[in-house]
Amino acid sequence: MKERSERENREGIVLYRKYRPRSFGEVLGQLDIVTALQGALKEGRIAHAYLFSGSRGTGKTSVARIFAREIGTTENDLYEMDAASNRGIDEIRLIREAVAVLPFESRYKVYIIDEAHMLTKEAWNALLKTLAEPPPHAVFILATTEEEKVPETILSRCQVFRFKRPGKGILVEMIARVAKEEGVVVASAAAELVALLSEGSFRDALGVLEKVIASSGDKKISYEEARRITGAPRSSLVNDFLTAVASRDAAKGVAALHEAVAENVEVKVFAHLALQKFRFVLLLRVAPAFAKKLAGEFTEGDLAFLTKLSASEENAVSAASLYVLLEAYDDLGRTAIPELPLELALMKISMKHEA
Repeated sequence: MKERSERENREGIVLYRKYRPRSFGEVLGQLDIVTALQGALKEGRIAHAYLFSGSRGTGKTSVARIFAREIGTTENDLYEMDAASNRGIDEIRLIREAVAVLPFESRYKVYIIDEAHMLTKEAWNALLKTLAEPPPHAVFILATTEEEKVPETILSRCQVFRFKRPGKGILVEMIARVAKEEGVVVASAAAELVALLSEGSFRDALGVLEKVIASSGDKKISYEEARRITGAPRSSLVNDFLTAVASRDAAKGVAALHEAVAENVEVKVFAHLALQKFRFVLLLRVAPAFAKKLAGEFTEGDLAFLTKLSASEENAVSAASLYVLLEAYDDLGRTAIPELPLELALMKISMKHEA
């Protein structure tokens, strides 16, 4: 990550662009995919259509650009289209017309279509004709967060690579490295919090880190400062909320929630952390071996609390309660009172016991 161009090193560039991987060696968390693509390059087996699928911020478009460079495609022969805003048949027709023209200065013309699942049915049909009989100099790379929306006829003509969400350890490593290059000291607990809030996205992790650095008064980021800037709640408040859910004590849960709100905690962040812990408790019950893989996501104190909570099967920590909380999470932002969906969830779980 130290070999940056002068353009990327100048101040004012957002972190996720400044530290976007520019070679396969810089790609984190996708070793299997990188190895497969490098193997294809070594053997000269370049397919004419690839599908990169995975959640947001996992490196799909970055790897697509790296692959294009590795096969010798210059910027003059690299074309990118965002299907979220250019999803119709007219845009695909323009590509079909352009793809027949030989590259300006490269062996291959590469077309990267981001958010490919947003294409219309007519656009897919038009693209299918090109994928069925592509000219030898054309390479298509489709990137999507919703593979299930891509027609089977398209999938069958693509080499499919599924990108994994990076684990907390990888994200913490990246955060620490970027902070160091920015001349900032980030406490390990603060880096872990930023990683947790990024929901498995490199891009979101760097976005949160940038917010923390920009809002900090100095070049040293403590956990408490990161918690305050990101709007994250104290762990004890989330645990109090979970205890209230488990005991079906709506009043106690509302009290913990309102205390968090009084501390200017973002309700969605509060709910996200509560859901993550709630899920872990259920996994400890039904799939303890798998849950062990997630243990590193929590502090020793939290881990002890969650393990104790999972030990009792008489409480309200259940799949049904988790579903109620998930519904509340989906409703956040839709009401004039931010905390209302979680309040209603607590009441619903509590009233089930009373019934």
